[in-house]
Amino acid sequence: INLMAAEAIGALVSALPVIAGNPHDRDARSEALYGAWLCGICLGSVGMALHHKLCHTLGGSFDLPHAETHAIVLPHALAYNAPAVPAAMETLRAVLKTNDPAQTLYDLAGRLGAKHALSEIGMPPEGIDIATDRALANPYWNPRALEREPIRALIARAYAGEPPRS
Repeated sequence: INLMAAEAIGALVSALPVIAGNPHDRDARSEALYGAWLCGICLGSVGMALHHKLCHTLGGSFDLPHAETHAIVLPHALAYNAPAVPAAMETLRAVLKTNDPAQTLYDLAGRLGAKHALSEIGMPPEGIDIATDRALANPYWNPRALEREPIRALIARAYAGEPPRS
């Protein structure tokens, strides 16, 4: 699964900027489809953690759009969990050719025209505390323990569109 995940990330990171510039590029679209297929295989073979939990909490609580919510939260959840998953972070550093995978994903989303802020997609300001409470009420397994203040800070940064931090 780890090898497929790394291959998927590499394919998507390579293909998406090409598609953004030329939506008719068949090779890039094929590469993105391959990456998405690999992601689906991986998703069906692993448990869910913080990213999935937060996105479902946010989407269900505030009727936020699914894809945009995931794109905004992903770099923040990755930064939060980074200290607890050093081997995975090393793989991401190699695949993304960066020392800061969370920032690289945040920057990539911006280059692709994705929004950075939950406030831009309809989350109300009071949603920061509501989402924090709901995410902690029934926590998923996660490699790093879920603690109120760090989770609240993560959601607040995602709300404001700030860069991710661990």
